[in-house]
Amino acid sequence: MTKLSKNWWGRFLFQDRGMLPTKRLLILFVILSLGLTMIGFFSEISWTAVITINILLFLASLVDLTLSPKKNELAFNRQLPEQMERGLTYEVKVKVRNRSRHRVSYRFMDGLPQTFAAPFPVYGHIQKETTAMISYETAARKRGQYEIRKFYVRYKSVWGLWEKQITADLPETVKVIPDLTETKQYLEDAQRFLLYEGSKIRKFEKGTGEFSQIRRYVPGDDPRMVNWRQTAKLREVMTNEYEPEHGKYITILMDCGRMMGAELAKGSRLESVLDAAVAIAAAALQKGDYVSVLAFSKDIKKYVPPAKGMDHLQTILEAIYDVEADPVEPNYAAVFAFLETVQKKRSLLLLFSDVRTFLHEETALGYLQTLRRRHLFLILGLEDGPLLERADDDPDTVQAAMVKSIAQQQLLFKKREKAKWESHGLQLIEAREESLAARAISGYIELMNRNLL
Repeated sequence: MTKLSKNWWGRFLFQDRGMLPTKRLLILFVILSLGLTMIGFFSEISWTAVITINILLFLASLVDLTLSPKKNELAFNRQLPEQMERGLTYEVKVKVRNRSRHRVSYRFMDGLPQTFAAPFPVYGHIQKETTAMISYETAARKRGQYEIRKFYVRYKSVWGLWEKQITADLPETVKVIPDLTETKQYLEDAQRFLLYEGSKIRKFEKGTGEFSQIRRYVPGDDPRMVNWRQTAKLREVMTNEYEPEHGKYITILMDCGRMMGAELAKGSRLESVLDAAVAIAAAALQKGDYVSVLAFSKDIKKYVPPAKGMDHLQTILEAIYDVEADPVEPNYAAVFAFLETVQKKRSLLLLFSDVRTFLHEETALGYLQTLRRRHLFLILGLEDGPLLERADDDPDTVQAAMVKSIAQQQLLFKKREKAKWESHGLQLIEAREESLAARAISGYIELMNRNLL
């Protein structure tokens, strides 16, 4: 096939550009054909006359085609956010400029990836020699970096008999990062964020830790912390407020192995872990702690060295926003060996992993016992919802009873193994998908308040 024939074949398939008769023109031909058929019943009419009339109608429609705007008379400009959060809806604006002397009815489709919500086609009208701003909403279902180039438009002629298609090349790059909703909620009001978990951001008892401020006494405060000097001066009960010491080292470990790719109600396990990891990183950075992040599966995928300050949160997002789960088992031994080389100072290790898989890893216990001499360790995972449902079922058949007994057996095994690990001073927490971030932050705050680090 020659280059010219490929070009015409591409136009016929509407690849980038082309022309197409509209329904209005097809209806006119159908009406004309029916009329000629009815006339043929009552009088004789030759095939030459029928063909001539159809050709005349086709030529008349071409006149309408010449009245439609040319390709260079329409201009488009897309305004797309440079960064989007996974699952959240964003507005995309499209600026349309019509330089022709004709009103245009159009519909367009943007070249979004398949992982984006696509409310297409979008219909609209634009008057002659004017500029219009139109918009549509979309949401990204998968993290990563995407390049969006093509913008496809079809517009009708003045009489609406023909439709043209043009393709604009509008290259843009958008990054889809984890959902930061829970992170923003915590930063806005940490106490309210943790209220439903029954956790409070407590200060150190008996005035230990760093002095924070002097404030009014409220019911529930420790009477021993009353500042009598300020109370006498202001004639109002004032109390000293203390908080955990800043500058602690927090290391967030994220398992990206096979089990973390399992799908949940709102995405995979890894998606929930990423949302929780970013939230706890923001909480620690806000408290003035040093935060480092390590993502791993069979090998080390990403490592962000420790730093403090809220600007470091953007560095963490840039590093981990595109990590994916690998179809392999995680190599905990390699991770713990790597930690011994890069993390010399005592730190809190927060491991997000599948608790059930981790409990089966016998060799990990030896490494953790060695790490525990220098670091504080906390394992966080997601509850197995289907397993809990099977264990709580009310069986009505023998098969259902067997399934329930196996589920209960698995829960007993997990409980027994967790007790064994906790007897060695290793804490394990499991939470539901929607409360993982809150449980993680609650565990971090509790360990900081107990001054264990």
